[in-house]
Order: sequence, then C-alpha cells, then structure tokens
Amino acid sequence: MVAAGPWRSRPGARTRAAPSTAPATPCATCASGSCLDDEEEEAVIGWQEKLFSQFEVDLYQNESACQSPLDRQYHQEILKLEKTGGRKNYRIFTYTDHDRFTNLEEHCQKMTNSDYEVTSHLAERMANVRRRRQDRRPMEGSTLKSRIITWEPSEEFIKNNHVINTPVQTMYIMADLGAYGKLGRREYEHVLCTIKVDSNGVITVKPDFTGTKGAYRIELDGEKRELWKYTIENASPQVKQEEEEREQHVFKDLYSRHKEYLSGLVGSEFEMTIPGTLRLFVNGEIVSAQGYEYDNLYVHFFLELPAHWSSPAFQQLSGVTQTCATKELGGDEVAYFSYPFTLEMFFTQEDESEGSLPQWPVLYFEVLSLDFWQRYRVEGYGSVILPSAPGFHTLTVPTWRPVELGTVSELKRFFIGGSPELEDMTYVRVPTTFKGERLSRFGFRTETTGSVTFRLHCLQQSKAFLESSAQRTRMQSVLDRLGGFSQQNSFYTVLEAFQKARRRMQEARESLPQDLISTSASTVHQP
Repeated sequence: MVAAGPWRSRPGARTRAAPSTAPATPCATCASGSCLDDEEEEAVIGWQEKLFSQFEVDLYQNESACQSPLDRQYHQEILKLEKTGGRKNYRIFTYTDHDRFTNLEEHCQKMTNSDYEVTSHLAERMANVRRRRQDRRPMEGSTLKSRIITWEPSEEFIKNNHVINTPVQTMYIMADLGAYGKLGRREYEHVLCTIKVDSNGVITVKPDFTGTKGAYRIELDGEKRELWKYTIENASPQVKQEEEEREQHVFKDLYSRHKEYLSGLVGSEFEMTIPGTLRLFVNGEIVSAQGYEYDNLYVHFFLELPAHWSSPAFQQLSGVTQTCATKELGGDEVAYFSYPFTLEMFFTQEDESEGSLPQWPVLYFEVLSLDFWQRYRVEGYGSVILPSAPGFHTLTVPTWRPVELGTVSELKRFFIGGSPELEDMTYVRVPTTFKGERLSRFGFRTETTGSVTFRLHCLQQSKAFLESSAQRTRMQSVLDRLGGFSQQNSFYTVLEAFQKARRRMQEARESLPQDLISTSASTVHQP
C-alpha cells in the first residue's frame, strides 16, 4: 500500500542565478566547484518517520528546553543519534503529525493570497475542529453506529457536527536551504511535500510525484537568488499478486458484513410495493400566492385520481390552507402560506393493451379571499399535473376566475362580496362528469388573476421485476407509458393540439356545401 510505504525526496544541485551554459561558481567554503556534488542529498522516508533538522537537534540537546513528553522523547532520540555517529540527513527532515509545526501550519494557513486577509468565522471554526488524531478520538467509520439518524440533537452535537470533520493525519517533508554553517535557521525551512491520509483511506500528496514532469523548483529571495531543484518519487515496494488478492478478499468480506449490519438496522419490515404497482409519494408545499386584488387569502385544493390510480384509506385528498395576509413585494401583493401537505397514491395497470394513455393525477385548487366584514370572494382557479419525474420541482401556476357581463356583478363583488363560482372545480380542465366527444366553452367569460407557487418533492417506488425478462419488459413498458420521461407533458400537449385541429378541419369540411366539396375533390384529382 502506498500509505505504508516510504517517499523519496531528492533536492537537486544548487546553482546560481545564471544561464545553464555558465560555469558553476565555487562556494565560499572551498576553492573549486566540486562542492556542488556535496549539495545533493537523497532520503528515503517512511510514513510518519521522524528526521530531525539542525534546528531541532540544537533545541532538544538541551534537556531544560524540553517541556512536553514528546520533547523529552526527542531529547532521548537525539542523544542516541550522537552515540551512533550522528544523523545521516542534513538538509532533508520531516515534521510528523504530532509536531508543533503541523498544528501551527494548519491553524495559520490562509484562504487567499492577500496580505490583508482577515480570518473568517468559518475558517477559525474549521481550524479548531481540524485536529483529529486516532489516538485522541476514534475514526468515524471504524466503529459501527447503533443509530443512523439523531432525531433530537443537542446543541453540543450540532456544534461539533455542522461541518465535515474527517479525521486526518498529516506529515511534512521539509528542506533546510540555508548555507553550510548557517543551517538550523527557521527562515530557511521550506516545505517540499505535504502528505495527508484521512479515515476513508484517501491519500493526498501535494505536490504530486515528479514522474516525467521534471524537477520542482524553489527560488530563494536575497542577493544571490539561489535556485534549488528537487524530485519526489514513490519508493514503495510493489505489492505481490497474492497479497493483492488476499486484500481484495478481506475487503469483500468486510463489505458483506457491513451490508448485513445495515440490513439488520433497517429490518425485514421495510415496506415494499405489490408487484406490478407503482407507488407515488409527494411531499408538497403551497409556498405563496401573488398578484391578487384583495388581502387575507387562503387556498382550497383537492386531488383527482384518474383510472387505475388509488390511494390508501387514511389518505386525505383535499385540504385548506390557513388565511394569510399579503405584503407588498416588487409591486405585487404576496401571501406566504408555506403550507405542507402529503399525498400517497398507487398506479396499477392490469391490461396494457388498452388504447388510452395512462394519465397522471391532477391537483385542483382555488384561491379565495376573506375581508374584515367576513365577505369572501373567489380570486382564481388553477390546476397542477403532478410531475412525472421524481425529484424536486418548483411550479408557478397562473389562475383565472369567471366573470359576468356588465358592472353590476363587479359592484356586488366589491360591496357585499360573492362572485361567480364553478360548481365542479374539475371544469378547470375536463369535468369528470363529461361524457361527450366535444366540450364547448363558448360564451364562458374569464379573467386572468394571479399565480400560486408550489414546491413538490416526488418519490417513485416500484419493486424490481427480476424473476423473468417478460416481467422486466412489462415494468419498463408501464413506466414508459406513465411518462417516466420529462417529455410526457409536451407529448400530451402536441397530441391534444393535433386532435383539436383535426376536429376543426372536419367541422369546417362538413359545413361546406356538397357541390363545392365535390368540385374541389375533382379539381384535386384531375391529372
């Protein structure tokens, strides 16, 4: 595994700020340019392996400077290194997850490149919750939770869980780029590579392994403008095929056990639909109504179920919102209801050879107003076809109301209330009692009023047909015929327009004189 293997960081030769064809300039400690080879350093570093810098060696050699148990541990390790001949590294060193540099680096990192950046509240909170080692708290996911949802969270729980706080371990590979004789100064320390491993097993290496991209460059400030190059390589040994297969087998067994555990939490009483049935569940909200003439509005609605649709006995298919006063917004009077409702229904098609297309349920509604003198008026009628696609939908539906000729009805509406109403609200579309072939609205006068906004969260549930291919085909046919795609409404609109145009053409043809029809027919067929 890469997480367990070492990383190789190799700074390249140090050069002056000069063209690549210029000869190397000797440094101050020797008389020839051969010391440039001594500037090369290579180190193979394992995960969370500690390599001390010159600054840390000078600091932890003095026992009086050690304050924490970790400092005293580093003091003992440095004494052992001196007894065995000293440290092998000079410029390359590391900061592990437990070092003070890691805490300080993560707490002080900036969100922008501005010198005048002011730390935001979110950045401060994230810096406070980011420290998260395994030895302080168990990794999330390492222990199975007995409760998936916390229904009554406490304030402390909300404070600790309102941001994503994935446990992470961090390691920094550093380089001391100071001149020889001046090693150990903090201002010459530079980060070569940052490695992070979270509890989900995600490994982040920044910057990435060098590969074929060429060496990374660090240019120092100052008069000499020194340029350093370094490469990062993955030095982990290749995993053998037997070990890889063994690991995959372990993961497969772990996932199967976790699946069984989750199934145990859900239980065997999970409600499923009857085979051949589609369940439609709608969590809806009447958000607002706007553009109406009078104040204090409320909405009355009911659901019409077409053929092959049914609902549970406990399901209420109608409702009335609360009365809501309006407020001015953008020149319109808006009433915010935020009235929630829930609808549950089932579709069962027993014979798909029927010629008629299945229809979706329709939600009819009317907007009414009630003034101070308890006078009510119908402000508008409208209808909503429940969306055929699952998910979240926001629909704004325009409304209209019937009107009478003359000013008497409007004066009556203004002074004593009341207005023309529909006896059957389904007359907004096609009345349920209509049995004829043509529905005429000739002479029916209406007036456009305002609009009502709905929010609908639609969920569709159907048991998968895996027993035979015939049942799978039948299920797909049912879903397609139900309009599982978003083009269903446009398809019905085009089909209805075509049928209307065809009826008008037939009516116009029937109204023409017979001799004119025969003459035109002979003219058309004349060779």
